[in-house]
Amino acid sequence: MPIPVIDLFAGPGGLSEGFEGYRYGDDRVFRCALSVEKERFAHQTLLLRAFFRQFAKPPKEYYAHLRGELSLRDLFSKYPRKHEKAKTTAVRLTLARWNRKRIDRMVRKALRGHEDNWVLIGGPPCQAYSLVGRARRRKERRREFEKDGRHFLFKEYLRIVRKFRPPVFVMENVKGLLSSSAKGVEIFELMLKDFSAAGYTLHSFVKRGEGKQLEPIDYVIEAERFGIPQSRHRVILLGVRKGLERGSRCLSESKKRIPIQAAIGDLPDIRSHISPPSRDSFQAWERELRRLRSVFGRNGRLRGRRIGRRVLRKLDGGAEFIPTKHNKPRKRSWLHRFKSWLIDRRIKGVTLHDARHHMPTDLRRYLFASHYARVHRESPRIADFPWWLRPAHKNVRKAVKDSLFADRFRVQMKGKPSSTVVAHISKDGHYYIHYDPTQCRSLTVREAARLQTFPDNYYFEGARTAQYQQVGNAVPPLLARQIAAIVRGILAGA
Repeated sequence: MPIPVIDLFAGPGGLSEGFEGYRYGDDRVFRCALSVEKERFAHQTLLLRAFFRQFAKPPKEYYAHLRGELSLRDLFSKYPRKHEKAKTTAVRLTLARWNRKRIDRMVRKALRGHEDNWVLIGGPPCQAYSLVGRARRRKERRREFEKDGRHFLFKEYLRIVRKFRPPVFVMENVKGLLSSSAKGVEIFELMLKDFSAAGYTLHSFVKRGEGKQLEPIDYVIEAERFGIPQSRHRVILLGVRKGLERGSRCLSESKKRIPIQAAIGDLPDIRSHISPPSRDSFQAWERELRRLRSVFGRNGRLRGRRIGRRVLRKLDGGAEFIPTKHNKPRKRSWLHRFKSWLIDRRIKGVTLHDARHHMPTDLRRYLFASHYARVHRESPRIADFPWWLRPAHKNVRKAVKDSLFADRFRVQMKGKPSSTVVAHISKDGHYYIHYDPTQCRSLTVREAARLQTFPDNYYFEGARTAQYQQVGNAVPPLLARQIAAIVRGILAGA
């Protein structure tokens, strides 16, 4: 019988998707017995996935919902029992003192009959730990920063560890956690001491050893080293209840880094929408790009590279659903290796592949940046832009000299893993410019989800901003699946 997993601070469910998707031989090893998340749309995403997992073969109505042909309410109304069961496993709730009794009841119910053989996963919200987030707080009063309750949300996670004593737990957070402090106390050191005092030995997934044998940096997983097409560095702790130590192994490093185009290159080519929407048309897009030719000289060149007619080929801006047939992935490619995980032909197309609306001035910057990256094999910094293409506000003038924000417009370089997909992608696409100049746009929700290794049939609920936030906050499921293999080995004594 599958081992129950409880996911706290679950976000859209990247960790639990990896555990659910792990197989030992042909056997399913883990099942997500409970996911708890407070954010409305992330919870709806969890609820839909909990519903999906109850079917050996998902019904046609599920795919109708993905294509926008059936509302979530109508989908659930067709399978009320499945919906009710999903509601018991995907719960919208804030993990806080005032909800502790309710949370404890749900945990007990989820673990009934498995109290000595289960796994706790998840991670507290990370905004207060974020390196960039703290950089933005430099002008705030230190006292106010230290009052930020998000520093100590891990205490709710720790409380569950102490009370219910899982044999194994997995806790994820941002790298900034390692240097975060409040009232002179190093947050990460406090975490380690608290978990040790609770009766747990802490391990790294990338370096052998335990406790004091490890440095804080040893708990950081660099996802691109393990087959993820994204340079994502996160702290992930493996806690094993003392007395159960049977030796743990580390993640196996991939022989090659997976470039961005291996993950998203098969998705339909689309163009940016133009803002405001009332002006959006292919003709308007073509007109704006023609104006940029002066940047490249009279002959349309940037150091010998011509802006050809292909840049002006007729593309549309994509859609929430694009009907299309998937071509067979090239053999021995990354997509071919994981086609059963990523691709679902029953969708009959691609979801969430709708380009953003951009101002004409940003379109010009995107075209310049993507061409510059193609020629120089690196993304341009603000200082590399012609003066008249630079945004005319103080932060940009400062960025010319400030290394922290000098790459305000960042091209995702073909031939390399993408940069980290973070929740900030919901605010604008400037850090996520597509490598193909002919598309002149930022990444779509589905492209970001592919870089995070979510299956194509994993649907993110809510408006586009909420979808981007969910994707950016998640743990890559294919990384979580590798973590699940290590956890199984510990529980099995292997």
